[in-house]
Amino acid sequence: MNAVPSSNLKAQDRLASCLLSLGTAGFAALKSAGSTLGPALLCVIPSENWAGAAELAAAGDCRWAAGWADEQGGAAIVHALLEKAGDYLLLRTQLPPGCNELASQTPYFPGAARPERHARDLFGLDFLGHPDSRRWVRHQAWDERSFPLRENFPLSGHPQPLTPPDRHYAFASARGDEVNEIPVGPVHAGIIEPGHFRFLAVGETVLNLEERLGYVHKGIEKLAVGRDPESLARLAGRISGDTTVGHAWAACQAMERASGIEPPPRALWLRAIFAERERVANHLNDIGMICNDTAFAFGYYQFSRLRELWLRDNLRWFGHRLLMDRVVPGGVAADLTAEAAAAMPAAIASLKRELDELKPILDSGPIFQDRVVAAGILPESTARALGCLGYVGRASGIDWDLREQSPYAPYDRLEVHAAVRGEGDVAARLYLRYAEVYASLNLIEACLGRIDDGPIRAGWHPPAESAESLGLVEGWRGEITAYVRFDGKGRIARFYPRDPSVFNWPALEKLILGNIVPDFPLCNKSVNGSYSGQDL
Repeated sequence: MNAVPSSNLKAQDRLASCLLSLGTAGFAALKSAGSTLGPALLCVIPSENWAGAAELAAAGDCRWAAGWADEQGGAAIVHALLEKAGDYLLLRTQLPPGCNELASQTPYFPGAARPERHARDLFGLDFLGHPDSRRWVRHQAWDERSFPLRENFPLSGHPQPLTPPDRHYAFASARGDEVNEIPVGPVHAGIIEPGHFRFLAVGETVLNLEERLGYVHKGIEKLAVGRDPESLARLAGRISGDTTVGHAWAACQAMERASGIEPPPRALWLRAIFAERERVANHLNDIGMICNDTAFAFGYYQFSRLRELWLRDNLRWFGHRLLMDRVVPGGVAADLTAEAAAAMPAAIASLKRELDELKPILDSGPIFQDRVVAAGILPESTARALGCLGYVGRASGIDWDLREQSPYAPYDRLEVHAAVRGEGDVAARLYLRYAEVYASLNLIEACLGRIDDGPIRAGWHPPAESAESLGLVEGWRGEITAYVRFDGKGRIARFYPRDPSVFNWPALEKLILGNIVPDFPLCNKSVNGSYSGQDL
């Protein structure tokens, strides 16, 4: 679709177009010309310019960071969050009454495909020009005319006696005497969440992989409506159990910005300590699991042991192994005791010593190296097109870490230098995790050296009616986005969280191509997308 001529745009639309065309300088310099929503400049444009704005954004090398729908007074409102060099622009459009059609932005941003399908299934929107018309979220749980996120749809829904099987999903197919179709899941041999993977292979070589997710859809967005801030923080911390700190922080950050509340400095330092401890625990686990998928039992045992010791320290010092419900609106719920402050440096030093001893063992293992090097290569161009985040993007050469490029408190007072590699293979994603563990340990030490005495939570006051804002946090998988809008009673009217897995899962479909089927578990673990995080 061609860009909308500037002569046909109103002043506000020309502003949006200029911002998108100018890129970084435009985002930063013209924030005063429009209203802001947290860290993003808000630009409202007519629905007929939606695709044109996306085309301009793509031409300006912007990243499509999130997209979601809302409903207010029966009218559909659609958002698209764009980012370039640490500056954010939030596009918003409202559809005319009775209209449910809007041009798709997927032709310009492939990463928008699944979020648009999500909005279509749950709000009943029709994204014109979208390349995939199949159901994504709903499977067969609701009929074709039921849209659970609309205001008139009850939380309890309309349960059927028996949900019909989802046997008619039209997976991609190929014909040929040597082409094999291999279904894997959604129930797996390991104790993991459900997801279906459909392979097309010649011999053992993968020609195509298609994912079918959504089996653990939880109705998070509907469950959020009507909750108070404390309850929303608890819900956000359960979007994905391994990212409880990241999601709770993003949700609290959005609510605090909407309410004009500043958490105390000590609380912000503690949030950073919690987030880095979450990052370390998950990276240790992933390194061990990658070892396990190469049959390197020694590595699996050692990294699993180190993770377990780390989690036990979380429980002893902060009251929960996974640090669940430690981040709350206005601050944190657990303080740093003198005992923890004294013991943590020694625990960090011990972990560093063990990591120093283990890395040469990984480096020198010929069978291990043979499995991880040059397996599952994700080119930088593909990673950028999909909007890949965190270690998946950085292992393919994308130098993007919110803590460094667009720092929020307290990272704006710390030196963060994200590790970046360019090989894009399993080995790169593994060793990048290794580097991030060291970096997180150093950041924790820096936080311990900077934290001062003081309160750990600010008092809460209800925000204004329709107050809204964005939260942006660098979780251990990458950038987490949270949008919050309040009603007139200080309760949640709309909550949309976006896990980085939304953009990292599609990368798995690309990086496995040309590899052999037995390498799929290894490639999958090197990405480690969250089923629960993307299955809202």
